[in-house]
Amino acid sequence: MHTVLIIDDSDINLTLIKALVLKLGECSPILFDRPVAALEWCRDHVPDLVIVDYMMPEMDGLKFIAAFRALHGRNEIPVLMITANDQRDIRYEALLGGANDFLTKPIDRIEFSARARNMLSLRTGQKFLADRAEHLAALVDERTSEIREREKELIFRMSRAAEFRDPETGAHIQRMAHYSQIIARGLDLGPAMEKLVLEAAPMHDVGKIGIPDAVLRKPGPLDAAEWDTMRRHPEIGAEIIGEHPSGVLQLAREIALAHHEKWDGSGYPRGLAGEAIPLSARIVAIADVFDALTTRRPYKEPWPVQEAMNHIAAQAGKHFDPALVALFAPLLPQLLEIRARWAE
Repeated sequence: MHTVLIIDDSDINLTLIKALVLKLGECSPILFDRPVAALEWCRDHVPDLVIVDYMMPEMDGLKFIAAFRALHGRNEIPVLMITANDQRDIRYEALLGGANDFLTKPIDRIEFSARARNMLSLRTGQKFLADRAEHLAALVDERTSEIREREKELIFRMSRAAEFRDPETGAHIQRMAHYSQIIARGLDLGPAMEKLVLEAAPMHDVGKIGIPDAVLRKPGPLDAAEWDTMRRHPEIGAEIIGEHPSGVLQLAREIALAHHEKWDGSGYPRGLAGEAIPLSARIVAIADVFDALTTRRPYKEPWPVQEAMNHIAAQAGKHFDPALVALFAPLLPQLLEIRARWAE
């Protein structure tokens, strides 16, 4: 059913045009003798065809069309203007102002039927294309969501693979990922970036997959050669993740490669310093160390939370970004909630 809006200050013309519209079939005419009232109706309704007279006392047809086209989503609605035979200049102005076609008075019934049907066919095509575009957009969203879910599953499984290799981790990746998200939120990075950090952070130590068990699982301190081997895991992790168009995998690679860099340049593998270290890696560095200090490992007992906080504060400007350290302390209540939720 097509909705046809008819605006004319003459009751006789409204009655005539309504009768002609009803003969088209599958049309519902909406009548207004005042263009301002019709415009108000258009704010909440979308007609399929507008038929408007030019000469009206309250607002002429040209002004009505301009106001109608200014409404959101009304640019594509067909508009048929009714003019007098000698108003050629008005026709030109109306075409420039947004009218699609014209009828002249007195209205010829056959011409009206042909022009109105053409306008309604145009509208039907527009609606079909709009529905098609909406359907395709929904399909794209669905497929994108499926890809994102597979991507998240891949990240989780790769992170779990690193867990199985490293006896230190357990629930570590969950805690430090959520710690990282809390820090990102404190920086006002926005929901999208917070989510990326949460999803990418678990892959920070994926490179440990490539470290021999003799080094990775050694219960005592590592010697110099073993430390050289262990320090390769950021580059191994970056190589495992690889170059990828995915935003979360790009961030995961960035974190894996740089989360052992230190603010003063004494970290590894590239000896980056200050803001040359990606922000994501600076965030994860604090989250990673905080969790490592406050949880039991085969070679140590957990530190009291306040001692861990004091250590991080003492490392501001050395190991950690001073601005992030200043942000970190007030987040302690949220950090403790995460720690309790993911307790080992």
